[in-house]
Amino acid sequence: MQQTHTTIYRTHAGDRYPAGATPSAEGVNFSLYSRHATHVELLLFAAADDLRPFQIIALEARTHRTFFFWHVFVIDLPVGSHYAWRVDGPDNTHDSGFRFDYDKLLLDPWARGVTDQLWDRGRACIKGSNVDTSMRAVVESTDYDWDGDEPLGCIRPEVTVIYEMHVGGFTRHASSGVSQPGSFLGVVEKIPYLVELGVTHVELLPVMAFDIQDVPPGLLEKGLENYWGYSTHSFFSPHPGYCVSPDAGAHVREFRDMVKALHEAGLGVILDVVFNHTAEGGRDGPVINFKGVGNETFYHLDPNDRAVYRDYTGCGNTVNCNHPLVARFILGCLEYWVREMHVDGFRFDLASVLSRGEEGKPMYHAPVLWNIEFSDVLSETRVIAEAWDAAGLYQVGDFPGFRWGEWNGRYRDVMRRFVRGEPGLIKEVAQRISGNSDLYQGSDRQPLNSINFITCHDGFTLYDQVSYNNKHNENNSEENRDGSNDNLSWNCGVEGDTDDAAILALRRQQAKNFMAILLLSQGIPMITAGDEVLRTQQGNNNAWCQNNATGWFDWKLPEKNNDMLRFTRQLIAFRRRHHCLMHTRFLTGEEREGQHFPDVTWHGELLHRPLWEDPQAQLLACTLGAVDPWEEDLFVILNMQTEEFLMSLPRVAEGDWYLAIDTAGQAPLDIIKRADQLVHKAPACTVQPRSIVVFERR
Repeated sequence: MQQTHTTIYRTHAGDRYPAGATPSAEGVNFSLYSRHATHVELLLFAAADDLRPFQIIALEARTHRTFFFWHVFVIDLPVGSHYAWRVDGPDNTHDSGFRFDYDKLLLDPWARGVTDQLWDRGRACIKGSNVDTSMRAVVESTDYDWDGDEPLGCIRPEVTVIYEMHVGGFTRHASSGVSQPGSFLGVVEKIPYLVELGVTHVELLPVMAFDIQDVPPGLLEKGLENYWGYSTHSFFSPHPGYCVSPDAGAHVREFRDMVKALHEAGLGVILDVVFNHTAEGGRDGPVINFKGVGNETFYHLDPNDRAVYRDYTGCGNTVNCNHPLVARFILGCLEYWVREMHVDGFRFDLASVLSRGEEGKPMYHAPVLWNIEFSDVLSETRVIAEAWDAAGLYQVGDFPGFRWGEWNGRYRDVMRRFVRGEPGLIKEVAQRISGNSDLYQGSDRQPLNSINFITCHDGFTLYDQVSYNNKHNENNSEENRDGSNDNLSWNCGVEGDTDDAAILALRRQQAKNFMAILLLSQGIPMITAGDEVLRTQQGNNNAWCQNNATGWFDWKLPEKNNDMLRFTRQLIAFRRRHHCLMHTRFLTGEEREGQHFPDVTWHGELLHRPLWEDPQAQLLACTLGAVDPWEEDLFVILNMQTEEFLMSLPRVAEGDWYLAIDTAGQAPLDIIKRADQLVHKAPACTVQPRSIVVFERR
């Protein structure tokens, strides 16, 4: 509603640096990049939902422009003030790519906080004023008491266990019991659960401000929205939908409160970031910010018709990441989230886009990637690439840079095939669980460059992976055309829900097999939120638009599926106390002085005889030598055969083998605490079909 505001603020020229709105004791400095603009206005609003500005400040090029930046200082303007920009200039899109539109109110691309309750995406897609349906920026306070908090660079990479989760969906279900569901502060209330689970980092699906209305026509009317958040428009602003008080400019404070609380609990924070495209879409998409201030700078445009956006993302546009200004924007944004928000890492969506030069071709020495690699501010920050894009560029094992982690899609795919029962995969399974030397050793990288995962937000949940052969995305209202058709899943005999006790038991066992393989592998494991309690999406493998029970964490599941939760917790604890599962260098198989076993020895059904060339093989075993004097050696058996078999145990000169894990066992015998383990005196053990068995020697 319209607010009354009688104060008219005085101004002076201000400074071009830093970009965005920067408050001080004297007022607020505003700076905006727009190289080809001919006229710029700053509009001040009394409230987030105010329909008319109480003051319009016209900027003159002689006074308020330095190089490519327009700037003004508003004296005594308080923190919490709302603002937008109006920018005019040439509109000859086909020839130059300029898309200036004086009628459109624009967000500040550097805004630290935005509000969207007036937003109408449709109005922003067409010519004409959208002053009453535009988003607004808010001047955020820079004051905050961190109580000595710093980013958690102290967590060693090899001990890392990542938990990928959706901020809103984690606590939005009525069963969550939190006071602020679906918010940054709601996450704080669930920290004890995360600590007890044993993960070291949460990886948050996009939390930079995104457009929930960015969906195909007709979906909003059906109650669907852009739930996952891969539609960013304001990269410096926390998403207002996850804030309790965004209208009051509390974005930064509430996000910091969450980070500080997670850090106090020893948990790192990794952000899933989307610098490959923006919410503005293609030629028919809305004008939000970048199109209106520098369309030809920020996006890849077709050189023959610059009204056409090159699309390497499948989302309508592609950010021109290696343009000098855009590269600096991205680096500055990342450094801001580390320096000012204490974030511990980033996972880059469709990261291969960031390797594309201004002509669209891949570059190994892409400036933006190497600037990230060598940034002093980011030196202790985790950087993780989804090393592919939607135009066919696939760089797993070859992503530019040295310290970048990579989502290992090859690991995911071979483990899915192996566990569902495909034969002849033993050699590659061994490569993947032992650190992916074939991918990383030749380029002087480490096992820690591999981010191992079985599932992620995109695709089946773990329980659906063992419950469905086919996707069931009808509720997405795209006639089940969306989502991948190649899930490498197996339903254990029945599609979806069943009351067959044998099938339900096999599904649980298969889920435990996946979780065990993940946490017994060299590299960094990533667990998808809810997999530890067998969360289901009823076969939907593309729940990007399901801001409802389909996409939410059901907090009744930890009790319902407590056996799986217990199994996962103890697996994480098992991994933590076995440094032989967390090597920072590749395994060699060589004898080591003072050790009972080499770092790895491979076996088949017979000891020391792995079935590398057997096209029917479905079994792999290995002995892992202890790294530390106090640590136990491990004997691991992966049996995806449909029959049981008798496996000999390696002979030891001293000590005995103790059964630690058997995924075919009923809880609590599926994973046994160290104090409760029993010695296995027999020279062999019976391994059940489709099961994983692990012994400890002491």
